[in-house]
Amino acid sequence: MDVEIQRPREVGSCRVVKVDKEASWELFTAQAANEGRTVAAHFGASWCVTSLSMNYKFEELAQTHPDMLFLFVDVDDVPGVSSKLGVKAMPTFFLIKGKEVMKKIVGANSDELHKMVDSDDDSLSSAVTTLPDIVIEK
Repeated sequence: MDVEIQRPREVGSCRVVKVDKEASWELFTAQAANEGRTVAAHFGASWCVTSLSMNYKFEELAQTHPDMLFLFVDVDDVPGVSSKLGVKAMPTFFLIKGKEVMKKIVGANSDELHKMVDSDDDSLSSAVTTLPDIVIEK
């Protein structure tokens, strides 16, 4: 069965999708894995100035890499995902392919973020970590 990414309505030309709960994170990452799409995830907080300063660059990368899924996760809104991925500082960026963390960057380094998003699959095989399963309680 083919599953397509279900995108929320975009506001203006924004291509970064805000994840507002753990179930959304699971849905987006599972659908991206099923489609063979790479996910770039930005973990930040609305009160973190350095995280906010990276929003423009992250959106710019989303505009120039339409085949990837770009997600923003506010660590205060979705603490379970942040905790399971070991996010301890903001901003933290992940490159995820097939539900595996291929690369992680901690800090507001736009050059490294650009390199991470531009990197090819061969250069990503160095530090692969499988995403933890997140149990969603109802």
